[in-house]
Amino acid sequence: MFRETMKSASYLALALALLLFTPATHGFAPPLSSLPRPSALHLTPHIDALINIVLSPDVLDASSASETLLSLADPSTTAVEEATSAAADPTATSFLPSYSKASYYTTLALYLASFPGLWSQIKRSTKAKVKRKTYVSPGEKAAEGGKELRQQAGEIMAYMKANNYEVAEAGETITFRGLVARSTSQAFFLTFCTALGLASLALVLQIQFQDLVLPGIGNPNWFYLTLLSPYAGIYYWRSGDRVDDMKVKLSTNDDETLNEITVEGNDEEIDRMWRSLDLQEKGMVKVEGIF
Repeated sequence: MFRETMKSASYLALALALLLFTPATHGFAPPLSSLPRPSALHLTPHIDALINIVLSPDVLDASSASETLLSLADPSTTAVEEATSAAADPTATSFLPSYSKASYYTTLALYLASFPGLWSQIKRSTKAKVKRKTYVSPGEKAAEGGKELRQQAGEIMAYMKANNYEVAEAGETITFRGLVARSTSQAFFLTFCTALGLASLALVLQIQFQDLVLPGIGNPNWFYLTLLSPYAGIYYWRSGDRVDDMKVKLSTNDDETLNEITVEGNDEEIDRMWRSLDLQEKGMVKVEGIF
């Protein structure tokens, strides 16, 4: 019994060795972990033949078993060779993504519709955003903290001079004119925003035109478009300093309990002015912060 078991074990070991060594190259087969799993259709005949050889009572010695196993280990028919050829075939492991074309092109259309906003931001960076707002403050005859119209005008005049504005026209409406210097931080901010916008555009083009081949260039790398972003900062910087006008008109109600200040000019400058002079926008209620 022990002898028969050893004989069967030796035949099985010989069969495994013949599967790992091929007579054409006498070398190791590729690691099995690097190969795709062969189908059961190709493996079943070889496994059945090996079992028949090991368990057959007609097999008397290892030489006859070797001849039979060598015929099975022909490189043109072995499962290892078939697996190797399958791994070498690029179409066997190709990945075909699936997605909703309607969703993709809808998203693409929305992106293309919003992209011109980047150019609009660069153009508007050299111009003031003009707005007109009306503020109120307690008048001369207010219950407490009232200011007469002349005092309110003096405070506004002092604020505008402190911010490098000069009186250009004096009358019912006072026009202040000032020079707004170009900002280095604004130039860098525009460059950064433009780089992000062009990088997103490059990503869209890279996905949309994957197989595009340009003559003399080959497959283009669309991310080189980000190299154009510094020109946004250069465009802003070359525009130089700009001249801003601020128009202020003062009036009071019949009871002289409320002063009205109508301001027209750069939105950012108006915002700084009402915070500095503690004004309240007309029609709004001032709510104190929690902290």
